[in-house]
Amino acid sequence: MQYKLEKPVHGTIGTVKYQCTIEWRNGTFITDEPLKSGGQDTGPDPFTLLVSSLASCTLATLRMYIDRKGWDVPQISVNANFYQEIREGKTVTVFDRDIAFGNPLPEEQRSRLLEIAKACPVSKILEGEIQLRTYLFREEDVQKKVHYSNGEVTVVWKPEFCKHAARCASQLPEVFDPNAKPWINANGATTERIVEQVKRCPSGALRYFYNEKEGTV
Repeated sequence: MQYKLEKPVHGTIGTVKYQCTIEWRNGTFITDEPLKSGGQDTGPDPFTLLVSSLASCTLATLRMYIDRKGWDVPQISVNANFYQEIREGKTVTVFDRDIAFGNPLPEEQRSRLLEIAKACPVSKILEGEIQLRTYLFREEDVQKKVHYSNGEVTVVWKPEFCKHAARCASQLPEVFDPNAKPWINANGATTERIVEQVKRCPSGALRYFYNEKEGTV
């Protein structure tokens, strides 16, 4: 599986209703809600962004095709909107897209461009099967983790949390030596002694799991 975007879109919100800062690969922009929804209308709302992606993808796809063909079409415009209705107990979303060209075009070209518009990447996404996955992001998921194993148990070390390495070194120097590389020798003591020492870690920088159980403790 490979994501379409090399860098994910990142959004944050503070205490201002309902102004969001969106970071993309080349900068930032603001999204907001209209006044009637309690926002300040300082940027496009989520529905506008959704429809804009369809309009802009349609225009870019048409421009690429027209330029490749060498046709004289100096301007293309798109009006896009959507509505929702309940059909047989299910919510159905319908997008409408009206395309206009600056110059009158032969019917053959118009028909071909209609086909090209329908094949734009965002159109394919909207007309295809969509699955939405949502995860709760935990701080520990982005922290650096280093693993040391003796085959029976694996010690997981989070450097950003580590503040008491001297304690490990004084209590179990056969395993923990801040002056050595790597500083944890998982074969320096028995599994029982290693687990006992890891449990004493006051900062949470050290954790362990038994390899056969894969159960983090």
